[in-house]
Amino acid sequence: MPVPVGWRFKRKMEYFSTKARQQLRAFLNKRNMTLFTRIINGELPSYKIAENDKFFAFLDIMPLRPGHTLVIPKPEVDKFFDMDDEYLAELLVFAKPIAKAIEKAFDCNRCGLSVIGIEVPHAHLHLIPINTANDLNFTQPKLKLTEEEMKEAQTKILVNM
Repeated sequence: MPVPVGWRFKRKMEYFSTKARQQLRAFLNKRNMTLFTRIINGELPSYKIAENDKFFAFLDIMPLRPGHTLVIPKPEVDKFFDMDDEYLAELLVFAKPIAKAIEKAFDCNRCGLSVIGIEVPHAHLHLIPINTANDLNFTQPKLKLTEEEMKEAQTKILVNM
């Protein structure tokens, strides 16, 4: 009968020093982190809008409209509604001043909300300045903003918070 792969791996880990085991586990965990966790950890750059001990908000680099912001929980949760009720409520309270700032910063009727969650397996809420329902249509082409345009959108939101 073959020995399970996990058992073999654990058995081989015994040959490494404690420090080497810790480094290997850290490396393997890092490889499994989502793109958003790497942004939260500062390993990837972002145009940060807001942060607290539970949530992080930053500009989407492939926005539908300038000011398109993502709000994410810091713990990795794949599906938005897998968050417990209290955490979900806190995320919306965290997002509210950002949404209000987006409405002030951009020419729009309101800040639209959308939860899609297909491209990155980390729950996230889209905050998008909209004038019509079609402005939330994710099948339309994404904008390719320059770094200068991204910084300008970031500044517009931040000064209105």
